[in-house]
Amino acid sequence: MTRLAAKVGIGVLLALAAGFGLGVGLRFTGLPGTTPAPAASSTTSTSSMDDIQRAFVRVSERVRPAVVNIATAHFLRRQRPRGGDEGQGLRDFYERYFGQMPPGDRERAGVGSGVIIDDQGHILTNLHVIKGADEITVRLDNKRELAGKVVGTDTKTDLAVIRIPPDGVVAAPLGDSDKIRVGEWAIAIGSPFGLEETVTVGVVSAMGRSEVGIVPYENFIQTDASINPGNSGGPLLNVRGEVIGINTAILSTGQGIGFAIPINVARRVAGALIAKGRVVRGWLGVSLQPVSDELAETLGSQKGKGAVVARVLPGSPAAKAGLSPNDVIVGVGDVAVEDLQHLQRLVLDAPVDRPLTLKVLRKGKEVAVAVTIAEAPPDRPGGS
Repeated sequence: MTRLAAKVGIGVLLALAAGFGLGVGLRFTGLPGTTPAPAASSTTSTSSMDDIQRAFVRVSERVRPAVVNIATAHFLRRQRPRGGDEGQGLRDFYERYFGQMPPGDRERAGVGSGVIIDDQGHILTNLHVIKGADEITVRLDNKRELAGKVVGTDTKTDLAVIRIPPDGVVAAPLGDSDKIRVGEWAIAIGSPFGLEETVTVGVVSAMGRSEVGIVPYENFIQTDASINPGNSGGPLLNVRGEVIGINTAILSTGQGIGFAIPINVARRVAGALIAKGRVVRGWLGVSLQPVSDELAETLGSQKGKGAVVARVLPGSPAAKAGLSPNDVIVGVGDVAVEDLQHLQRLVLDAPVDRPLTLKVLRKGKEVAVAVTIAEAPPDRPGGS
């Protein structure tokens, strides 16, 4: 897993106690001559906390059957020393959680999580969980082990879909990540350090996190729900038990900072991988730069809004549409462009080979530019 760290201590529960329980039995006497405020009802407080607790239990019971543990085997294609510190550490880790390591020419080194998303046995996980694997073993919550087959992978989002035989599988319900609000409960389920069916609770800390440096396509949900190595590929859930994200990374230099791919992004990627085995993305053919204070004043645009065209690649859709350096792209279709990263995501998700109208500020005036987005070449890491 990407070496990033998140922790949720008991702070959330302490906050709950402060909000619901610590006021019980206290009375505000007020100023002389005023009527004291009524004491908080212990029955109401206890009932509220019980409702929250029952909600977490329901989510756990509902979704755990759809969360799987993923172990990968990598064949050894060259001789290397056995029994050194590194090899012994790997063997000890594997045998602690999975039993005796198979002898011979392979090691089972990868441990991660995944979530079943349909009744056909398709499992959504992270690419880095299964990357380079020669064998994939999926363990269900009933301890049944099945061989997993790769359906497709996507490097730009670090997502992958694998499949197991569908007999008896339970799929998790998928939510709508566009409706998430900062501060909502977030529940993570996975296998941190091989500890299967681990449930942790936190909140949605932020939305739309980018420039994290993990993958080219970044639009993360940030959460303080505890995520550790082995949680990768597992679901982030709301209190209704719906998957709102795929846990991907944790920040190694801090605590309580984890990142999940929004399920609406993951759903689109999974659909394309299942249908075609790959994801087709749009390409405009420009180099972009943010709208700084200086550029905003020079180009007559609003600071921070849109993105400035720095260079137009010859023969690209942008060149054919007549885009020029110093054009400021402020809209794609009916969507206002928030910043450079937002524009890249909009282009990546744009339909290929269909006409699209860009709103462009050119020399202080807004003009409409018709462009036909092309399929992104394999060597283009971003959406522009």
